[in-house]
Amino acid sequence: MKTALITGGSRGIGRATAQQLAGLGMQVLINYKSNQQAADEVVNEIIASGGNAVAIQANIASEDEVTQMFATIREQYGDLDYLVNNAGILFQQCTAEQLTAERINTVMATNVTGLLICCREFIKNARHFNQFHGKAIVNVSSAAARLGSPNEYIDYAASKGAVDTITKGLSLELAELGIRVNGVRPGSIYTHMHTDGGEPARVDRVASQIPMKRGGQPEEIAEVITWLLSDASSYVTGAMIDATGGR
Repeated sequence: MKTALITGGSRGIGRATAQQLAGLGMQVLINYKSNQQAADEVVNEIIASGGNAVAIQANIASEDEVTQMFATIREQYGDLDYLVNNAGILFQQCTAEQLTAERINTVMATNVTGLLICCREFIKNARHFNQFHGKAIVNVSSAAARLGSPNEYIDYAASKGAVDTITKGLSLELAELGIRVNGVRPGSIYTHMHTDGGEPARVDRVASQIPMKRGGQPEEIAEVITWLLSDASSYVTGAMIDATGGR
């Protein structure tokens, strides 16, 4: 049975991905930061459907907590086949003039540093078991990396630009080992993240600007992630797939 770790797996794209991977017969480890109830709901749904899932708490912004999470995974669940770096944060919409160093650094701590530390620990885990070939990492970026998110959250956009760079660099570093690294850039997706940004109905507001004239669903992004993890994409690494409705 393949095992996949999904960071930020208790809601939105992470939740949809966990459900899809579990439906394919994988053991799914659902990381969450603080909302244990939401994580347990996903686990219970998967188990009720005949799948295999557990919830694992860790704040991705904390190197110590990430290191401990991977140590626990090694001890209790063994080797990891897949890592989906989905955990990400943003704050209230604002202009660059209103940004603070504290806010910028907080965004970077989870979206960039935490993601790269998760990658580091995944590689160490593979080395511990001396198993590299066939493993895959998918980093969830954002169309914001290309669009810049002016007047909303340039700090978040910058963090996702860094995710794209990490994806490219890691794909080249790990290709010979047999670990593939790819990314997906979601566009405007119906998730709770827009509430964090202060505008729950943002997707509806920008839908007219999207060539397909609609926002996306988390399940549509999960399909891309699932493909990037699967053997169907076995010759794909270093790719960034835009799932933006054409934007």
